[in-house]
Amino acid sequence: MQRRTVQIGNVKIGPGQPLALIAGPCVIETLEMSINVASRVKDITDKLGMPYIFKSSYDKSNRSRVEYYRGPGIDKGLEILAEVKKKTGIPVESDVHCREEIAKAKGVLDIIQIPAFLCQQTDLVVSAAKTGLAVNVKKGQFLAPEDTAKIVAKIESTGNHNILLTERGTTFGYHNLVMDIRSIPIMQSIGCPVVVDVTHIVRIPGPTSQESSGGQPQFTEILARAAVAAGANALFLEVHPDPSHALCDAASQLSLGKLEKLLNVCMEISNIVS
Repeated sequence: MQRRTVQIGNVKIGPGQPLALIAGPCVIETLEMSINVASRVKDITDKLGMPYIFKSSYDKSNRSRVEYYRGPGIDKGLEILAEVKKKTGIPVESDVHCREEIAKAKGVLDIIQIPAFLCQQTDLVVSAAKTGLAVNVKKGQFLAPEDTAKIVAKIESTGNHNILLTERGTTFGYHNLVMDIRSIPIMQSIGCPVVVDVTHIVRIPGPTSQESSGGQPQFTEILARAAVAAGANALFLEVHPDPSHALCDAASQLSLGKLEKLLNVCMEISNIVS
């Protein structure tokens, strides 16, 4: 199948395009931090000639404990994302969890993200596709990469062909995820650009006694480099000014201070393999 390019505003992701970045804090904490992160990442990506999309969640509905911070909620969260877009000019992405959220979300978001655990929910996927916005589908940890073809077919049934597929790891026994590098060319063969969500792959699924211990961030950089070498069209990185104090995924977010060095290396690799 011919591989297509997805366009989000001025950002193009696909074959023949520069390596792109989707990045931001795991969950929206404050307006000030969101704008700060988006602006700092934009400065880096502008220097590298790297297309950039800001992502942060207004609600993390799959937190492992009810008392954990989930985000500001859809109304306040979309208000913050709209302000980020207004102040920086960067396209924004966030995840939706049910059909009822889509009517509000489509007025702000440039990309609707389908969470991994919900990627097979037909009504949700089709409703997101009907907005005409780009749809980024996180491949469920329980799916083989070729199984995403069925999800793509659901989206395309609405006439929407602006589809990204995101590799975010595969369950390997209990409390472990691995990245099967073969998933990148397999999902690309379906016709969609492929994003690799490195910072979720290094998460350790399942609650631990300490939230800050639920990840292996020492593998973030090597997996990012491997993904780009295998031909990924974009990287997905959750970044935070101070990951140890992040309100969500503190154990796996990349420190904002480490981002530029990593992206420099990834762009060099991308230039070699493209």
